[in-house]
Amino acid sequence: MEHEPLHPPISQKIHWQLDLSFRHFNYTTPLIESIRGNGASSVVKPIPAAFVGAPMESSKASFITKMVLLDAAKAAVAPFERVKLLMQNQNDIIKSGRLPKPYNGIFHCFATTIRHEGIFSLWRGYPVMAIGDVFSMVIRYNIFEYAKTREDIRWTSMRVLELNCVAFFATQLLVHPFLYAGTRMATDVKITGNSGQRQFNGITDVYRKTLKSYGIVGLYRGFNITLVELVMLGALSTGLSPWKLYYSYILQNDYLSRVMVEFGFDICGKMATYSMDTVSRRMMMTSGGVKYKSTLHAIAQIWKTEGVKTFYNGAGAEILLCAAYTGTVMLVIYVADVIRAATEKGSDDGRSALGFTSRWKDPRGK
Repeated sequence: MEHEPLHPPISQKIHWQLDLSFRHFNYTTPLIESIRGNGASSVVKPIPAAFVGAPMESSKASFITKMVLLDAAKAAVAPFERVKLLMQNQNDIIKSGRLPKPYNGIFHCFATTIRHEGIFSLWRGYPVMAIGDVFSMVIRYNIFEYAKTREDIRWTSMRVLELNCVAFFATQLLVHPFLYAGTRMATDVKITGNSGQRQFNGITDVYRKTLKSYGIVGLYRGFNITLVELVMLGALSTGLSPWKLYYSYILQNDYLSRVMVEFGFDICGKMATYSMDTVSRRMMMTSGGVKYKSTLHAIAQIWKTEGVKTFYNGAGAEILLCAAYTGTVMLVIYVADVIRAATEKGSDDGRSALGFTSRWKDPRGK
């Protein structure tokens, strides 16, 4: 233990919130890390542990690399996100006359979408969500980089909490219109028939029609319930984090088990708040002649006319999405760790990082 490096590899340092959407970023991790340690004292060092990065996180270049890798992983699983959104909002799509009947399941939704719109339509809505994702990461990065330079501030747990709240609210306020546009484009299916028309011709068309009909308020449909959803997700993340870190530590040499632990904890959080995500998405939609006056009105209308089961439409696709994204991200992290080990220690130590030490050792001791 005494010979271990000061910073763990990035796969052990970063606690991922495995989700395609930028709404569910891990904004609680800095708070957890900053108040750890001396238990009785609420005052941490001028530069708190929350802002101390792993080796790969110490520069803008590494931040950009991580951002590109994560966006690549999200692009790979984007089809699952669109299928989840289609199934989650299929009742509204039917009311608008763009879908003749409900989907029979995840694979039927995949097959129907590919047959009517082509395979590349599975990525519809992803570009605008990716733009919002980049903005959210850049905003958070700059906020915490600025906080690191403020050595004159005594970072108490309350101040760190305030900083997290500011980063959380500012990010959501700026990127929610991207989430809205991405949701509307992803749920914009072609009308069956020879015309094959869509409601929106692109991102700018979404904004133009929304602003014309509803004003700026239209871009923030579902914003309030999204905030509540993220607060609950953050509370769950805070409560489950010690257990998650414990199992990740004892399983640090068992890569597959660590992946399963990440997946299990993230699914618990996703399913606990999935009904709120459904309400948020449904409020973004134009439900035929139904106009939701507020969040409570939307919940009451959906419950009354469609039943409780509707709140969990697309939950199976969400589980597949989390599983695919977990596997993809953990693979990216593993490759990044191997590359970093090989770069820092040289080719011989690089082979050692891959597990070839005993195999390549010279039996003569040379």
